[in-house]
Amino acid sequence: MKKKSCLMLAGILGMSAIFTGCGSTRAENAPVQQTESAQSTDTKTSEEAAASSNGYEVATVRWADWGEDYHTGFPDKAAADAGISITWDTILNSDWGDKKAVLMAGGNLPDAFMGSICFSETDILTNQGSFIALDDYIDEYMPNLKSIMEKDPTMKALAYSADGHIYGLPSKKPCRPTVANQMFINKTWIDNLGLEVPTTYEDFIKVLTAFKNEDANGNGDPNDEIPFGQGYADSVMFFCLPFGTTLGADGTYMMAIQDGKPVYLPTSENYKAGIEWMHEAYAAGLIDPELFTEDTSMRDAKLMNETPIVGCAPGWTADATFGANAGQYVALPALKGPDGNQYISSDPEHWNYSRYEFVVTSSCENPGPLLAWADSFYTDDASIQNFYGSFGVGVEKDEAAGTYTVLEPQDGNSADTFAWIQSLRDFGPKYVEDGFNDKVSYAAENGDASKLALDGEMKQFAKEAYPNVSYTPDQLSTLATLFSDIDAYVSSNQATWVTEGGVNEQWDAYISQLEAMGLGDFMKIQQDAYDTYNSNK
Repeated sequence: MKKKSCLMLAGILGMSAIFTGCGSTRAENAPVQQTESAQSTDTKTSEEAAASSNGYEVATVRWADWGEDYHTGFPDKAAADAGISITWDTILNSDWGDKKAVLMAGGNLPDAFMGSICFSETDILTNQGSFIALDDYIDEYMPNLKSIMEKDPTMKALAYSADGHIYGLPSKKPCRPTVANQMFINKTWIDNLGLEVPTTYEDFIKVLTAFKNEDANGNGDPNDEIPFGQGYADSVMFFCLPFGTTLGADGTYMMAIQDGKPVYLPTSENYKAGIEWMHEAYAAGLIDPELFTEDTSMRDAKLMNETPIVGCAPGWTADATFGANAGQYVALPALKGPDGNQYISSDPEHWNYSRYEFVVTSSCENPGPLLAWADSFYTDDASIQNFYGSFGVGVEKDEAAGTYTVLEPQDGNSADTFAWIQSLRDFGPKYVEDGFNDKVSYAAENGDASKLALDGEMKQFAKEAYPNVSYTPDQLSTLATLFSDIDAYVSSNQATWVTEGGVNEQWDAYISQLEAMGLGDFMKIQQDAYDTYNSNK
C-alpha cells in the first residue's frame, strides 16, 4: 500500500532539515555533535583532524515532516559507539524530484543516502560516477552483511547490480507479511442478507448479485449499493485473482512466474479468462460503472461514505481501505478458482526485501567507518528498533526470553505513523532471519498486528512471484522505450474488454499487435534479468 500501488500503500512528505546540507561540503555543514568553532587547517591538531574526518553527512527522504526523532535513537547511538558523527539532511519526498535533479547536476553530494526511496536503479546505474562500488569494503568493514550474504541467497542476489558490482546495501525487514494487498468484503451486508462469506469464485458472484438486488446496507434504498468498487490496489487484477492473476507488490512490469518461467500477465491465458469473467460481472451491474473513469477523490468518497455503499474492494487492511466503516468488513478468503486452486497477491521479495537502502557517494573520502556503522544495522535488535522505534520508546525487549513487544503509541498517533516518527521504518539496512516474527508481540491492536494476523491465515496460498531483478543501463533504456507503449495498449484494451466485452474475439489480434510493439524484446530483457538474478544467488 505504501509503494507504487502504494500501493501502497501507502505517500505524504515534509522537510525537517533544509536541503542545503546535501549540496554543501562537510566544512560548511559540520556535524551537530561538534560544538567548537571551525579552525583553519594549518592550526588543527592531529586529534582534531581525525575527529573531523569521522564526521559524515547522510541524506534521507521522508514521506512527511515527522521531525528528527527517527534518527536520535538507534542510528545516532550506533554512530557514537562507532566513533563517528552523522549530520542528517532530511528531505521531503514532495520536494525530492526537483532537488535530486539539481543535486545530481551539481555533483556536490553528501557522503551517503539512506533509504531506497532516494534513488532508483536507473538513477544509480546511469550515474555511476556519483556512487562508489562497495564490494571491496564488505570483507573489511561489514562482517554482519558478509555473513548474511553467505547464508541468504536472496540478500546476496539483491546486493549485486546487473553489472556484477554492489552499489547499495540490501534489506530484509521484520514483521512483514507474505500477503500484500487483499480483498475485503462487507460482512454486515452478508449477515443482513442471510448469506455466507464466499469461498469460491461462483459463490462470490452470487454474493455480489445479492448486494446489487437487495437493500444490503439497510438504509431503505435498494439502488445505492456498489457490489464491487475501486480500492487501493489494481482492482481488475484483484477481481480476476481466482483465475491466477497474481500481480506482485511491485506491479511495475506486471510480471509473474508461472511453471518456473517469467510471464507478462496481460498475455497469459489466466488473464484472458479472468477478464472475460469480469466483463460478465460488469454487464450484470456488479462492478462500479465508474471503475475506469473516477479519480481518487471519487473513489475515497465511496469507500468512506458515512453509510457504507461499497460491498467489496482491495486494499491493505480494512481500516486503511474503509476508514470508520472498517468494522463491517472482513478479509475475503482466497477464493477457489476454476482450476481448483486458491490465489493471493504475494510478493515477499519486493515487499519484505529491498535494494539500494544505503548508497555511498563519490564525495565520501573515508567510506570504511561509515559502512561499519551501516553494518551495525544488520542485527535483530537494530532491525526492530529501526522499524518501530528505540527500546523504551517503540519497543521493549525481554533479554531473558529474547522476545520483543511493540509498544502502544504514546502521542495519539496511529501505530503506523508513530513508527515512522520514531524510526527509519521501511528504509535503511535491516535483516532478520526466518522465524523472527514469532518473537514479536504487540501491546495494542494496530495495523501491523492485524495484518500479520490475516497473513497467518492466507500465506499458505502464496505462489512464486517475479523477483526483484536488476537491469543493466541498456536494458533500462530499452524498457523505458518499449513499455510505455505496451502498457498503454494493454490498459486501453483492458478497460474496453471489461466494460464492452470482446476479449476472446480480439485476443489473437491483441497478441499480434503487442509482438509488433516489441513484446519479444521486452520478454527477452525480463528473462535475461531473471537469469542474472538467479546466477547471483
